[in-house]
Amino acid sequence: MSEPDSAQPVSGPLVDGQGRRIQYLRLSLTDRCNFRCSYCAPMGPDRQEDPLTRPELARVVGVFAKLGIRRVRLTGGEPTLRRELLDIVRDVRATPGIEEIALTTNGHALATHATLLLDAGVSRLNVSLDTLDPAKLQRISGRAATLERIVSGIEAAFRAGFDSVKLNVVVVRGENEDELGNLARFAWRFGATARFIELMPFGPGKPVPTSEVKGLLEAQGIRLEPDATRGWGPAYHMRGTSDAGGVPVSGLVGFIGAMTENFCDGCNRVRVGADGSLRACLGGRDRVPLRELVRGGASDEEIARAVRTALLAKGEKHEMLRGGAGLLPMIGSGG
Repeated sequence: MSEPDSAQPVSGPLVDGQGRRIQYLRLSLTDRCNFRCSYCAPMGPDRQEDPLTRPELARVVGVFAKLGIRRVRLTGGEPTLRRELLDIVRDVRATPGIEEIALTTNGHALATHATLLLDAGVSRLNVSLDTLDPAKLQRISGRAATLERIVSGIEAAFRAGFDSVKLNVVVVRGENEDELGNLARFAWRFGATARFIELMPFGPGKPVPTSEVKGLLEAQGIRLEPDATRGWGPAYHMRGTSDAGGVPVSGLVGFIGAMTENFCDGCNRVRVGADGSLRACLGGRDRVPLRELVRGGASDEEIARAVRTALLAKGEKHEMLRGGAGLLPMIGSGG
């Protein structure tokens, strides 16, 4: 990655090298997680992290907000393991220009955190849930993953009244492709959207293309129709209806086809990892050490120039089709 360009302006819209407007920051608070999902953290113990401190996070968010970032998603690792999480949420909410805060979680602590997160300023939740089989869940996500506890967290989120709750389902061949219809119907019980995500090359496992996922949903009793609903992220949606049990139920189903249905043309995101590094692209190999800039005495203007320079070097498409070699693990990257 090139050095920050002192000629880069610090005002005006934040755009990447392809002219795409960047308004969405995914901010990883920790690279620690109490789960060990094979596609996210397939190797070894947690790293010895040195994350951005709460004041450093607030400063970085402030710089991004001045650059035009309007939405922040807090991620990990597992963000609920960050002791100051609620204070961090309040700091982000208090940042001028930030309009919305979302959070991605494994759901382990959601039963006790849901209302607190909502009150602090989180309005949208994504909960990772790849299966409704307790034994299979532990095979996919590790022995700490307890289905009953995750379901309790989803129920608590439903009662709390978030603007949006989504269930993130990574579809892995031979693991959970036989459960997609049940996962969609489960999500609808709580007013949530099931989002089916193609496996990306960060760990072992065989992906299931989105086109096949749609066919599996149809075969498992979910009738799909077009729907124009779009969010901030890369997912597109369809309206699903099911008559299972004799009572018609319906809701949204989301699809993220990172590998077979490339969405890079509409990219609006930038990431800051748990190590304080800026990643212009999840499927890229370049990083800018924002933590070192922050701790080295750089001004806000110098940090802003570094961000602009990194984004102008962003390629047209991600590099995941080249395989996982050289890509950073998903854990700590912000997903």
